[in-house]
Amino acid sequence: MILQYGVHKYIKAVGIPFLGLAMTCYFAYHTFQGDRGLFAWWQLQKQVVRAETMAQKTDDQKSFLEKRVRLLNPGSLDPDMLDERARLMLNFGHRDDVVFIDSERKY
Repeated sequence: MILQYGVHKYIKAVGIPFLGLAMTCYFAYHTFQGDRGLFAWWQLQKQVVRAETMAQKTDDQKSFLEKRVRLLNPGSLDPDMLDERARLMLNFGHRDDVVFIDSERKY
């Protein structure tokens, strides 16, 4: 009986701090790991920055193409743009034309 009381007292003295330490470790681990942890949040922030950069590039390309289309509008047709597009589409050029090929530019 005395031995049982000593074991019960020992478990109470050691078990409660151990349980508190285990809970602290559990919550500390899940603060950093897991679907909603800090590491996942940092990864999401990186993805947001990449998506915003891509959106900005897409918007720039869209505005560039809109300007080119606006130049081809029948109401305000730019003769130089018409000449450029006709030569490009018909693959036509004069003998004295100098042609520069820009492989990075997409039309």
